[in-house]
Amino acid sequence: MTSRGGHSGAPAGVSRAEAALLIEDGLGLARRVVAGEFSATALLEASLARIARLDGVIGAVCWLAEAPARAAAAAIDAELASLAGDVRAGERLLAQRPFLGVPLLLKDLGTAARDLPSRMGSRLYGEATGGPVQWAVDSTLVARYRAAGFVPFGRSTTPELGISASTEAVAYGRPTVNPHDRSRSAGGSSGGAGAATASRMVALAHGSDGAGSIRIPASCCGLVGYKPSRALMPTGPLFGEAWGGMATEHALTHSVRDSAMMLAVSAGDDLGATYGSPGFDRAALRRMALEPAAVPGASRRLTIGVVRGGSGFADAVVHPQIVAGLDRVADALHAAGHRVERFDWPMPAHEIVSAVIRTMAVWSAASIDRFCRGHGLDPAALPDGWLEPSTIGAWRLGRATSSGGYVDLLGEVNRLARLVAVRTADFDVVLMPTLAEPPATLGRFRMNNPDYVDYRLGEQGLIHYSPFTPLANLTGQPAVSLPLAQADGLPAGLQLVGRVGDDTGLFALAFELEARMPWNTRCPTDLIPATP
Repeated sequence: MTSRGGHSGAPAGVSRAEAALLIEDGLGLARRVVAGEFSATALLEASLARIARLDGVIGAVCWLAEAPARAAAAAIDAELASLAGDVRAGERLLAQRPFLGVPLLLKDLGTAARDLPSRMGSRLYGEATGGPVQWAVDSTLVARYRAAGFVPFGRSTTPELGISASTEAVAYGRPTVNPHDRSRSAGGSSGGAGAATASRMVALAHGSDGAGSIRIPASCCGLVGYKPSRALMPTGPLFGEAWGGMATEHALTHSVRDSAMMLAVSAGDDLGATYGSPGFDRAALRRMALEPAAVPGASRRLTIGVVRGGSGFADAVVHPQIVAGLDRVADALHAAGHRVERFDWPMPAHEIVSAVIRTMAVWSAASIDRFCRGHGLDPAALPDGWLEPSTIGAWRLGRATSSGGYVDLLGEVNRLARLVAVRTADFDVVLMPTLAEPPATLGRFRMNNPDYVDYRLGEQGLIHYSPFTPLANLTGQPAVSLPLAQADGLPAGLQLVGRVGDDTGLFALAFELEARMPWNTRCPTDLIPATP
């Protein structure tokens, strides 16, 4: 569990801001900034110093915009200085901007932000066309992050176009490694976000999730990874939806309260939204984030189905230590008064994952074609190395899908989503593994297989590693991976999947588990500066 007070365990010779960064969550850091323990500028410099010290090994950060971030932090410091120590004014400021002064990394996958271009983990979108994609405006999401007090200052790494579960993009010249074991993957596609947060370069980081891309790195790196309900997060002003509504955005955090507050400050309709967002109780989320100790006693009793793997999930062989962790959590939930039942999943994971990856391929192909048209390029005749082999395979698969074929694909997605809703109607929440295994070894899922279907669904495909996460993307359900297990001495997440639109209820259960089974998300000891 993240420490929220004191400097216990902080090494000597480290700045006060970096000492806090090593143990605090985002809300805790903001409170210390407002209290005057250190400035927003000092906190930003602590993040930049840790990136300079560690990222040559970790490979989590691909772009920094130091000058505009320093200007934003200095403006926050000037505003706080004008309060002249007025405690009540500081509390009012925190109520309006709960993450005041907290540095934030944005994922390198197209979330528009002034001063923070995107290369999508790709040579094509980066140096191949003279530089990354520049944005003239902030996305609605980034604007809301700034309004909440965050200081966006850089981009975190992602696999090319976000279509892998391991972040090893050739464009960055190095893989993103797991801070807990550098021979392992940090996950994907928000792998840089996971690695940067786990190594305490930042207290939390933005991510996106199209087939598990927040929850997979959360599992690999020992973090909280929340995927909101479909249409809950804003996509404007430049986009209507992504991957047919399957992809959404949120964050990787150390604490449940940070994730809840980030949702409270960022979720909800934006102007011209393609679909109305499902209702959610913003005030309740804020209350839970500010008083997490009060949540477990107030949470309602739920009916929870437990999926342990088996034939329904592509014959997934779930690591026995992950199964043991799942059973411990099920027992804890039963002891807390919830009704807990074993649930044998009735549908082959292959059907779900196949529909998701084919949708991904169509959207990826459309993105590549659109980008190439805008730069006078022929996507069928790009020089070698501008796209990775698996990305080319996804482009070909998407290109081969006719307009009628895509309509049929959406029909299949809708059929499967309705079938899942019927089969799980008796449960408020379903508990299952996030991944079937500990973090994968680097290179195992490098994107060098030109057959994208085989890369995802074949005998050595990602489906055997991650059969569980695409479900919530297909159905639009909220889902959260919590660091409640270990396998081979490494982090392993367990996933809660709720009802569409019941994000507040799912957070209440996550808070309850955090209180009953607290986890340790401290930085790996070899990434803490040595005492002089």
